[in-house]
Amino acid sequence: MSTPRTLDRRGFLAAASVAALCIPASSLAAAKDAYASSPYRKITDEEWRKRLPPAAYLVLRKEDTERPGTSPLLKEHRKGTFACLGCGLPLFSSDTKYESGTGWPSFYRALPGALVTKTDYKIGVARTAYECAQCLGHQGHVFNDGPRPTGLRYCNNGVALKFIPA
Repeated sequence: MSTPRTLDRRGFLAAASVAALCIPASSLAAAKDAYASSPYRKITDEEWRKRLPPAAYLVLRKEDTERPGTSPLLKEHRKGTFACLGCGLPLFSSDTKYESGTGWPSFYRALPGALVTKTDYKIGVARTAYECAQCLGHQGHVFNDGPRPTGLRYCNNGVALKFIPA
């Protein structure tokens, strides 16, 4: 197992600013408190495996990543809401979806209180991962190279989402 790389000052400040923009600390605490009393907390891994399609299970519960360019949601351009496939919590408005060229559905703003963030080092450098605030299912990563007005790019696994037309 490799040791995570030490961040330089610029990398640390960039990661910290993305995390700070994603969700206020008070919202993170509130989301964790809400999860503690949530019925989703009591769902076993085996139950999640039965509830979800195999690829969605791997992403939502095991923090896997789908192959880029494979999600039908890349071409979803209707008005509506993108919700967590695990629990149905609305995460993004279609008004904030844009073509990032990454091969994953991308958004520049999440719905208020919909996500919680954490730092992960899976590729050897710090990245900000985000999860559904209700079931804590992994959704993707957020980067600070997105469009205006936020400058953020929520890069989401399409298999972790469902689209609800307006």
